[in-house]
Amino acid sequence: MSRNFLETESPKWVEQGIISAEQQQQLLKLYPPDAKAIGLLPLLGSLLVGLSALSLVAANWQGLPEFVRMTLLISALLAAYSTGEYFLRRGNHSVGIGLVGLGLLLFGAAIILTSQMYQLIGYDVTGLVAWAVAGTALTYLYGSRFLFVLTVCIGGIVQGYNTGALGAFSYATAGLTALGLGYYWWRHPDSLLGGVFAAGLLWQTGLLINFLHIKITWFFVPAMLIYAFGDWQSDRPAGRAMQGPPLAAAFLFMLGLALYGEAGSYTNLLRPPLLAYLAALVVVLLISLAGKRARGRLESATDWLLLLPGFYLPGGLPLAVAALVVLYAYTGSMLWRAHREQNEERVTLGTALFILTTMVAYFKLTWEFMDKSLFFLIGGVLLLGLSWYLRRRNAQAFPTDKNQ
Repeated sequence: MSRNFLETESPKWVEQGIISAEQQQQLLKLYPPDAKAIGLLPLLGSLLVGLSALSLVAANWQGLPEFVRMTLLISALLAAYSTGEYFLRRGNHSVGIGLVGLGLLLFGAAIILTSQMYQLIGYDVTGLVAWAVAGTALTYLYGSRFLFVLTVCIGGIVQGYNTGALGAFSYATAGLTALGLGYYWWRHPDSLLGGVFAAGLLWQTGLLINFLHIKITWFFVPAMLIYAFGDWQSDRPAGRAMQGPPLAAAFLFMLGLALYGEAGSYTNLLRPPLLAYLAALVVVLLISLAGKRARGRLESATDWLLLLPGFYLPGGLPLAVAALVVLYAYTGSMLWRAHREQNEERVTLGTALFILTTMVAYFKLTWEFMDKSLFFLIGGVLLLGLSWYLRRRNAQAFPTDKNQ
């Protein structure tokens, strides 16, 4: 729950007698203004100052003596961190954290520039791992959401450089991101950080799959392990935010199979050894179900419908149809759960995904043999009909909201 939501909705609660005016004020005190704000202006200011400083130094870097270079790097670091600490102690949290973030960026730049001076960056990524370590340490030290997000991005950059330029995968960086930042998020659950953290882990997972040159569907074993991690989080909004990126990746994957699976030219990239893949997936499923049961959320197990391995069917139309069946099963279960939970936002999302799936199914099954004018006419009527029916169901499910 956010302060903005309370400020918008609590006056209605007072009018309806749900809470008193005094209770409204007590609730608002629990969510002070900007208590969790990242601080967009300090963030942008830090980035712009950092970029300008880097461009200025880079333009004249080669012509400077080594002693001057090192003096500039150390002075910039000390200036950023000391001024950041100064503003923090004076109570200006946004500016202070922005300057600390600038110091972290300058620390990474110092690692890169120093390594270039001594010709180390092309052979060893240890220095860049130290950048991620510094970001994690600062996140714990200051308890900052901004530094958390920045460190997730740094981990992704370090891993991308490692796999792209050095042809290796830094398990130290992956472990630091997963364990170091994961523990921080577990102790300080937050919806925004959960989504960013999961996306960062998925990025590194994708790089690992590419580095190992294994079937791309192995991606979903660690991806769903991230999902299962969210099942064990007691803070439901934060846990659900953690689960969003893995589910989005699985949905987009199945949507791609529905659209292009009929070609069948790349199906060999999708099929790992059946028993090994299913065994790994079942282990993660059991971890997820245990978390759902412990938190009383077993109904959300229908999310796993997206992981039905229809890609083991022969390439061509059977593969595309299997993907559509999986998508319909998932979107239908989402709508069913949303109506049971009286969750209007999830009803809207489920409706949009259901209509998207219907559009894909209609396109795949009718484009080849139907006259194009008739194709668009029937498709438009079908979508309008679905939209009318689902809106009617929503109005019946949420009559109170519609009459306010």
